[in-house]
Amino acid sequence: MSSEAFETLDQAMVRTHGLDTLLRDLTDRAVREVPGVVACSITVRRGDRLLTLAGSDGLPSGLDQRQYENGSGPCVQAAETGTEQYAADLATETRWPSYTPYALSSGVHCVLAVPLAVEGGADAAINYYGGAPGSLGEHRETARAFAERVAGAVGTALRIEHRRQSAADVRTALLSRSVIDQAIGILMARERIDARNALERLRRASQDSNVKLRDLCSDLVARVSGAASRGRQ
Repeated sequence: MSSEAFETLDQAMVRTHGLDTLLRDLTDRAVREVPGVVACSITVRRGDRLLTLAGSDGLPSGLDQRQYENGSGPCVQAAETGTEQYAADLATETRWPSYTPYALSSGVHCVLAVPLAVEGGADAAINYYGGAPGSLGEHRETARAFAERVAGAVGTALRIEHRRQSAADVRTALLSRSVIDQAIGILMARERIDARNALERLRRASQDSNVKLRDLCSDLVARVSGAASRGRQ
């Protein structure tokens, strides 16, 4: 890839306000800038499953999903093994018999899946799809160079996503703690007991009713708040 293309890619990273838009833009750029590519997608592992983080315009919806469902295919192998997968002609390919018929029916005859070196070691790959047999063979170096640039953006996206999830977990924990404290206060006032005994009663009630402590406390607070509101009317 030319230095001009790299500069354009960097400018896109600066211009783009949303990571989803950025990653989609990168897959669209792959179609424009890597010769022979008619569609492109980015595969990552999230939790215990692989999924498509972004796909270019015109990417058949099942092209990656069939691979994930079967646990077999070029992008699955590239992401899981860290080894580049290339199929010059899917019509003669024997490695993924459950996948190749669907790819061929979608107009894809050539596939190149390049693993992405993502920070943190997450399974990831960028998948290039060609519309004619051998259409990607002469351009694998260009595809690899593009993959190196994409890896940084994918790593950033995963890192930000993780931070957002962590922040959401903290907020949930704080809200849970707040509602539990409110429920403890209600029992202390009602039963004239201390905080330790109030918490123990709530825990026993949670276990006996097989309801999460947070949910049980939330229901108690809601009932008391509702009763108080009706009493003020």
